[in-house]
Amino acid sequence: MLAICPQERVTRVRGAGFNATGLPDEAIDAVLRRSGRSRTDVATYAFADAGSVPRGLPTVVLDHHEAHACAAFFPSPFETAAIVVCDHGAPHVSVWEGRGASVTRIDWPWRGDGFAELYSQCADVLGFHAAEQRMEALARLNPDLRADWAESMFALQEDQLCQTPDWRETLKARCGQGSHLEKAPVAAALQARIGDLLVDFLAMVRRRTGHAHVCLGGSLFYNSHFNGRAKLSGVFDDVFVPMDPGNSGLALAAALHAGGIPRQPVSPFLGPEYSSDEVKGVLDNCKLTYRWVSESESIALAVDALRKGQLVGWFEGAMEAGPRALGARSILASPFNRYVLDNLNRFLKHRDPWRGYALSGLHDWVTDRFTGPAASPFMECDYTAKDVARFQHVLPGRSAAVRIQTVGNGGGPPRFRALLRAFGEASEGPILVNTSFNGFQEPIVCSPRDAIRVFYGTGIDMLVFGQFVLTK
Repeated sequence: MLAICPQERVTRVRGAGFNATGLPDEAIDAVLRRSGRSRTDVATYAFADAGSVPRGLPTVVLDHHEAHACAAFFPSPFETAAIVVCDHGAPHVSVWEGRGASVTRIDWPWRGDGFAELYSQCADVLGFHAAEQRMEALARLNPDLRADWAESMFALQEDQLCQTPDWRETLKARCGQGSHLEKAPVAAALQARIGDLLVDFLAMVRRRTGHAHVCLGGSLFYNSHFNGRAKLSGVFDDVFVPMDPGNSGLALAAALHAGGIPRQPVSPFLGPEYSSDEVKGVLDNCKLTYRWVSESESIALAVDALRKGQLVGWFEGAMEAGPRALGARSILASPFNRYVLDNLNRFLKHRDPWRGYALSGLHDWVTDRFTGPAASPFMECDYTAKDVARFQHVLPGRSAAVRIQTVGNGGGPPRFRALLRAFGEASEGPILVNTSFNGFQEPIVCSPRDAIRVFYGTGIDMLVFGQFVLTK
């Protein structure tokens, strides 16, 4: 696997899809440039859906759920595994088996809505229309909350989810006209109940398939609470969630399947990359004032800014794929600054004051100080702090959970790991707030020019391009 690039990152239009040509031309050209190839070298175009395949091209098309199964299993570390797909697209829930280089569907009929639809419907009733991540953030304030009314509202059979006939009306009455923050216990109870049913379903899959490992795919597994529940449940010996389990990760599955590529781990850091000369050319072209320093000095300057409570834009190496900033295109802050959430919510992201932010920390340090899964390399799981007082400034509530990226010795960009170590030596620990490097309603930045525009258009205090450092 040589290159990955979402179309929206290069066009700068969130959710950008195919052009009139029937192809995401800008993204195709970006990955071809990275791999040193051109359009004439393309042997096959692989698609995860047959809806809009252009004519006249050599193509391979995968079924939507099969593509999710391939995206979940092929990059996993397992030789054999059960695969569970929970997605908004029909059939909503499907079960597969992965062996070696093949994925085979298990006959498991499913009726009606699945887990992803139920979660979306709950979010709609709570007033989060087409914004499930806001319900997830609200539920994260009370991650362990359970309620009898939620348990009686939803149930699971082997082939369907069951709801009481008047569950929407009952839920609306319970929510009343309260603010979003007042709905936090309701959101938490709903999420916990759906998580319980998901774990019950995984137990059914384990009993029927006999597999010790499971891979999870589909849009439901963008939710870090559900990922953590699956990993901590103990139903399977090990659980793998790919870096991009939703629809935007299906291009990877199509490429692996169509290319006959052996099963292999896939790095998130396969996007466009820019040399120092290219960065300098953009800075000079924009007539900007910057400093050129050694790598160690650029890290030291960033650490100093972070300790002062400033926000640092971090641009390193190849852009990461997937929905999370993992240290290549990140905005960083100190979790130990008392105003960190205020700075991020009021001045940077313009979000509700109760919104929390993800963290990135060195693996061993994180697992010693937080309760959660053994690892979360793609920032895919939630954790709770063992010492709440120590992390009080970054937690929007005393019981709040936080999404964390655990950075191991080989994980994350190398200078980002060095930054975490240096910050840990100069502060209370090698851990930083890590949110996506983007402007309002924009995708994560891709190029140096994108980063410069966001830097000067937002509340970021410092921008670090490798050895180039810009301040306001």
